[in-house]
Amino acid sequence: MSFGGPQWPQEPQEPQQQGQQGYGQPGGREQQGRGQGYGQQPGGQGYGQGAGGYGYPGPQGGAPGPYSGSGPRGGAPAPFPGAPAPDPFPGAQGGGSTPDWGALADASASRNRRRRRLMIGGGVLATLLVGAIVATAVVATGKKDDTAKNGGGTPTGAVSPTEAPSPEPTFSSVAPPPPPNPKDYISDPKKDKAPLTAEGLFPGTKLTMSGRPYKKGATSATTNCAAVTQGGLGAVLKDNGCRKVLRATYVRDGVAVTVGVAVFPSEAAALRAKERATGGIAPLAGAGVGDFCRATVCLRRSNAIGRYAYFTQAGFADGKKVTTADKGVFVSSDDLGTFAFNQIYARGRSQASAAAGAPGQ
Repeated sequence: MSFGGPQWPQEPQEPQQQGQQGYGQPGGREQQGRGQGYGQQPGGQGYGQGAGGYGYPGPQGGAPGPYSGSGPRGGAPAPFPGAPAPDPFPGAQGGGSTPDWGALADASASRNRRRRRLMIGGGVLATLLVGAIVATAVVATGKKDDTAKNGGGTPTGAVSPTEAPSPEPTFSSVAPPPPPNPKDYISDPKKDKAPLTAEGLFPGTKLTMSGRPYKKGATSATTNCAAVTQGGLGAVLKDNGCRKVLRATYVRDGVAVTVGVAVFPSEAAALRAKERATGGIAPLAGAGVGDFCRATVCLRRSNAIGRYAYFTQAGFADGKKVTTADKGVFVSSDDLGTFAFNQIYARGRSQASAAAGAPGQ
């Protein structure tokens, strides 16, 4: 039943005592007695029923008690002088038929506040309980945090009570020296002290360059530099202080090439000999290779690296004249010149590596 105002708060109804059920309550069976709702069975106190109702004779057959509004609550008059008038709406708050909405709302809000406080307090208590259980388990099992296992238990720079302070890393402000340069060792006679022989400079019996195989012939070494030259090369070598000449001959597809390496006291001397070269290195026969580049045209070339100058003379083994169309001769000359360069540089690299690994270097 609605009264046109706010609805009843949706809270659980408090149990009422027997015989005090308020009118309009949902649910249970109707009971006889004082305070029942409309339409009660005879003997109740509802409107229009039995004695005491409005506009009906009293139990003594006296005059009817008309409604006058003079009762204690502004309702029916008291049936007896001095007695309180009956309450037509038992359980309702206030003097009228409308419930006290403010009181009901305050009660509901108070219950909600108590519920929230209980939930918050319960959550805090549960959190503290879980933390205490975890801490107890860690202490009981003797385990520590992972940072302690990884050496992260002590902050950087801190000192453990049982350990000495760890020294801080130090760095030198002096830059380390650069690694030795192989060219320095093949340019300076004071550093270039490794043994130097024809077999050491031209090892093995075969040579392969870019997939092209060469067979090695004879080798030689001499300190008489001019004796192993043709044309004006001897004088050039002598004038620049040549100390030794090492030679070797290689053969491939009918082309023979002699490569000669001249050793000088300095890089500048070797460079001058290369630039002023005339004539060529004398071809070296022997070890299965006949005379070649005698009274014919051959290909002569010269170059230098460090204190070494190297020369090549290439031609046909049968004495045929070399022309610009003979590409095989040019290729063989290039192969042997590259081989000589690589061998001289490897000599410098070997000595530089040895110096880098020596104590004090």
